[in-house]
Amino acid sequence: MNKIKTAVIAMILISFVVAIFLYPQMPDMMASHWNYTGQVNGYMSKFWGLFLMPILSLALFGIFLLIPKIDPLKENVAKFGKYFDGFILVMELFLFYLYLLTIFWNRGVEFNMTGLLTPALGILFYYIGILIENAKPNWFIGIRTPWTLSSENVWTKTHRLGGKLYKAAGVISLFGIFAGDYGIFFVLIPIVFVSIYLTVYSYMEYKKETNGKK
Repeated sequence: MNKIKTAVIAMILISFVVAIFLYPQMPDMMASHWNYTGQVNGYMSKFWGLFLMPILSLALFGIFLLIPKIDPLKENVAKFGKYFDGFILVMELFLFYLYLLTIFWNRGVEFNMTGLLTPALGILFYYIGILIENAKPNWFIGIRTPWTLSSENVWTKTHRLGGKLYKAAGVISLFGIFAGDYGIFFVLIPIVFVSIYLTVYSYMEYKKETNGKK
């Protein structure tokens, strides 16, 4: 097991230890959801407030470990394995960061949740861009439209462009730090635009490819 996977396991174990240690000290109902302005608008019991994120992180890690083993194109997954491992680390760090923010808030430390999440999301999206531009054709990771899955050439073009666009979206997200209550829109709008654009782009590239073969 490489160092990244070892670090992720350690992080998940720390999450469970934190949950067990803090359980007697936390309120019966914990803040668990915030609106786009950073105000609390959802609660859950302290058991789920403390243990949901560690359980989710563990389950997600298990899925990440399983993907390279069950993908019919596992040889291709191995070709960008180091980038996928990096994504696992970044994603698990993001979940751990979100978990710590939730803990601190429920311990009485108030702050703007959206403001602190915005840069973390920007970093996450930027690394997704790195992963995407290095991803080879497979069934689980990347921009998996009917057209990228039907043509390796369309896959390559879409992912080369997608990597640049996701990294750009990540950089734009960082500007949300300065946008106050509207910071979340610097995250959501670019990602929605990029996702829609790449879907249409892959279709158009596929149509050009198939029309050229007629």
